[in-house]
Amino acid sequence: MDQDKVRLLLAKERQDFIDRHPRSRFLFEKAKKSLLGGVPMNWMVKWAGDFPIFVTEAAGAHFSDVDGYRYLDLCLGDTGAMTGHAPEASIEAIIRRVRKGTTLMLPTEDALYVGAELQRRFGLPYWQFALTATDANRFSIRLARHITGRVKILVFNWCYHGTVDETFITLHRDGSVSPRQGNLGPPINPAVTTKVVEFNDLPALEKALRDKDVACVLAEPVMTNIGIIHPEPGYHQALREMTRKTGTLLIIDETHTICAGPGGCTGLHQLEPDILTLGKPIASGIPAAVYGFTGEVAERIQASTTVEDSDTGGIGGTLAGNALSIAAMRATLENGLTREAYAKTIPLAERFVAGVRHVIQEYNLPWSVTQLGCRAEYWFRPEQARNGAEAAAAVNAELDRYMHLAALNRGILMTPFHNMALISPQTTLEDIDTHTRVFREIVRPLVSHVP
Repeated sequence: MDQDKVRLLLAKERQDFIDRHPRSRFLFEKAKKSLLGGVPMNWMVKWAGDFPIFVTEAAGAHFSDVDGYRYLDLCLGDTGAMTGHAPEASIEAIIRRVRKGTTLMLPTEDALYVGAELQRRFGLPYWQFALTATDANRFSIRLARHITGRVKILVFNWCYHGTVDETFITLHRDGSVSPRQGNLGPPINPAVTTKVVEFNDLPALEKALRDKDVACVLAEPVMTNIGIIHPEPGYHQALREMTRKTGTLLIIDETHTICAGPGGCTGLHQLEPDILTLGKPIASGIPAAVYGFTGEVAERIQASTTVEDSDTGGIGGTLAGNALSIAAMRATLENGLTREAYAKTIPLAERFVAGVRHVIQEYNLPWSVTQLGCRAEYWFRPEQARNGAEAAAAVNAELDRYMHLAALNRGILMTPFHNMALISPQTTLEDIDTHTRVFREIVRPLVSHVP
């Protein structure tokens, strides 16, 4: 790729974006007076434009901004709105619950439905609630350490499990490990508490677990957030066998991979985690997450935890398991994350992949595109990555920003930190074909031999 050409094209798109969004620019400058960096959360400064666009409303697969533009949303809150923005059935349930009280530190009957439905989908008998997948992962790690008496955890290079400090760790080519770039102010170097190996590297995994000092392996069944990296045949079976042999608990994080189907990859491939975590889309955009256990793990937790310690163990929170979140989860499980929804969204993702692949082949680009359920992602390398290091080596920040900003200027929002598209039940064939057309339009000037 001609990087000089990329820079020129990016400069033009940046100016077009500024010219098209005077109101968002005004609000961004005004926000700097009260918000750090002019944004409610610091990662919002990573949007491809010189400032974020300010949203007025969203419904289904589209949203509108303060400058009057309407967008096809293929980001969907980076999975949080995977069921679409403001889904009607969920909105009605949320409004009913708001009118009856939102947080009580006491259970409602909705919790029984949610627990039973999660049990049915994932095969784990016992569940607890949190507000984010980060919390669900953090609580699960603490419990794993507690019942195993081990201090280490193991993750995969370039993994993502929310803002859990110990998972932001990088494996270098020489075998050394260090905090990953952007791991701000970790309480200690994660190398003290965390082992990290490459995904799909079974010998490295076996070596890391051999000393039996690892409390748990925390893994996505398919890696995301660094492209989509599928496990090689037999990998999950070997992972499960190794963890059982060494007395290591296996935590499967389905927060992104719930896009594979109603039971995520666990249900689709009959995986057998000791603990499962899930957040983001499970409550139609209302903050909520869950973590579930096998019967054996539940028994070990209860046998080693007293009632007196239940509110001081660093697990849970005043708002965790609140009535509003659980009502939204029930509505989402009943009406959003259904077989019927996936029967629509997965074929649309296949159409997205086919369109992107056709353009890649048409212009002979050294890129690839991968799918997981209703999620799809293109990456700047000719073959699909086998692990996080291979995927990270292909990152091209300027090209990435150009692709995102050029799409945004043409009415399509992609997930900001990578080239991921997520399909909602309200997305249409026409929406997917619009993306293919726009993708071709923004790729064409990158290819030197095309006038």
